[in-house]
Amino acid sequence: MRLFLINMLLALTWAAVTGFFTILNLAFGFFLGAFVLYLIREQVGSVGYFSRARRIASLFVLFLYELAMSAIRVAIMVLSPKMNLKPGIFAYRLEVDRDFEITLLANMITLTPGTLSVDVSEDKKFLYVHAIDCSDLEATRKDIADGFERKILEAFR
Repeated sequence: MRLFLINMLLALTWAAVTGFFTILNLAFGFFLGAFVLYLIREQVGSVGYFSRARRIASLFVLFLYELAMSAIRVAIMVLSPKMNLKPGIFAYRLEVDRDFEITLLANMITLTPGTLSVDVSEDKKFLYVHAIDCSDLEATRKDIADGFERKILEAFR
């Protein structure tokens, strides 16, 4: 977190030096600051900062991929003449245990077409998910565990 704040200060410094406080110039200053921190990463101990940023970017790319694929699957389901759907709610056993991680997982599931996070158990061990098609629950649970949950654990632990 400290290095992110330093990076933000470097971006603001860049904008002040150039005299342009536009979004594009601030973004350029941020990437320029990240490059400078990368060059001196061993001196300031920022090696983990860049690997975490890479893992968060990987989580974001996975979310975009899953968003597109699930939108296509839902569109195919809706447009098919015979809809053999078994909607339902199932309990998903959580590996994540921090509030932020649970919230992020629940929101990613909700934003993905065809699924909706309904509730979290009192002990924060289960997430209740509504799916448009619960015909293969184990595959759905495996998709969540191997996809979003694994990437969240990689990015934030």
